[in-house]
Amino acid sequence: MPSPRVALGARVRELREALTLSQEAFAHKAGLDRTYVSGVERGRRNPTLDVLYRLADALEVEVRDLFPGKP
Repeated sequence: MPSPRVALGARVRELREALTLSQEAFAHKAGLDRTYVSGVERGRRNPTLDVLYRLADALEVEVRDLFPGKP
């Protein structure tokens, strides 16, 4: 079972790719640096609540949608 950060990152990547956004375009839309977004997607960053809201807004989803459901 992946760590929560890895699971969150995979979900963010999945949602970003569904919108056909590059990391750079997504980062710009969220007002974040591309390297930060890359770190989130790889599970290396632990985003704050404020950043989670920015990511969700840029992905056009609710914050709860960033978290994968339990099997």
